[in-house]
Amino acid sequence: METGTVDFASSEAATRSPLAKRLFAIAGVAGVFLGADFITVRKTDERDWQVIKPEILGAIMEHFTLGEPVLVEDGSKASAAPDGDEDEIVVQIRELLETRVRPAVAQDGGDIVFQGYEDGVVFLELHGACSGCPSSTATLKNGIENLLKHYIPEIQEVRAVS
Repeated sequence: METGTVDFASSEAATRSPLAKRLFAIAGVAGVFLGADFITVRKTDERDWQVIKPEILGAIMEHFTLGEPVLVEDGSKASAAPDGDEDEIVVQIRELLETRVRPAVAQDGGDIVFQGYEDGVVFLELHGACSGCPSSTATLKNGIENLLKHYIPEIQEVRAVS
């Protein structure tokens, strides 16, 4: 993928990704999250990582060896594109998220997508490894909220949405 992220919670949802469909064919795969330069695979509790990891790596290698696309385009975007009529605060929030937050979160196999800003509250959606991570609330409050408040004094709070 050139830009954005996409999260597949089931094999039925993965119809536009040959790679995700291939990964869901492996017993124990519960979710696939694709980023510009990473793949996050969630597994069920029934399988151990030591057993499922070689199968996952093999499927990924086979997929790219065959030269198949990661996504088959259907015209929709994985992440919301900025609106040309956004106010200055929203533009600043998006810029900070793109340049400082998303790269750091992507290193842990996740993504954070801006969903809105209203009355001093920033609404963010957690994807990939971040959506189920026990420390995501601490990261959201202690890390992202503090960063945004530092640069944009109008921000009072950051909340996760699902």
